[in-house]
Amino acid sequence: LEIEEKINKIRWLPQQNAAHFLLSTNDKTVKLWKVSERDKRPEGYNLKDEEGRIKDLSTVTSLQVPVLKPVDLMVEVSPRRVFANAHTYHINSISVNSDYETYMSADDLRINLWHLDITDRSFNIVDIKPANMEDLTEVITAAEFHPHHCNLFVYSSSKGTLRLCDMREAALCDKHSKLFEEPEDPSAHSFFSEIISSVSDVKFSHSGRYLLTRDYLTAKVWDLNMESKPLETYQVHDYLRSKLCSLYE
Repeated sequence: LEIEEKINKIRWLPQQNAAHFLLSTNDKTVKLWKVSERDKRPEGYNLKDEEGRIKDLSTVTSLQVPVLKPVDLMVEVSPRRVFANAHTYHINSISVNSDYETYMSADDLRINLWHLDITDRSFNIVDIKPANMEDLTEVITAAEFHPHHCNLFVYSSSKGTLRLCDMREAALCDKHSKLFEEPEDPSAHSFFSEIISSVSDVKFSHSGRYLLTRDYLTAKVWDLNMESKPLETYQVHDYLRSKLCSLYE
């Protein structure tokens, strides 16, 4: 199976030293990268010449201390780990946990938990795949860890719902702790209602008290303590509402 060359998501890890680390994902594989800057280069090795080749030891008649010489600033990027073969469907989200040791990756039907040091094993924490695919009514569209509580995460669906899960309750979070869903106005229902209500992304506020979601025509702010309706709703590209039929075609 040929995987399209593209990056679906990038997530930076908290900086621990001079180097930066980030996670990137395409449809099937997550990679850990190291990004570093270099403005000096060691010179004056005893056993290597300037090209990096090993010298003839018979020509080495004295010892010298290598020195650092300034060079033009260079940004170096190197792959450190590859996390593969854990998703059947296309990955749409990655999120780094606040414990700085684990992260999760989500596809249309499953969410997996990974340890940053273990590339060949992950744990399935959400699985919404029905026994019969004809019974499928929604897919996962995004997933995000809570910024402070490493046991909490949220995922959104194509039906416009948000589910808050607690990993302390069960190894497989098939039962959510909270369900955020706005009641649909029957008078406003149309052929496009489910399409435009699909959540494309979800993010926690820095405090972890609120959720921000984006669907096709709105951005919504949710309070974690109020599941029945969003705290605020902001119209986005409202002029497209009358052109949905043309856009769909």
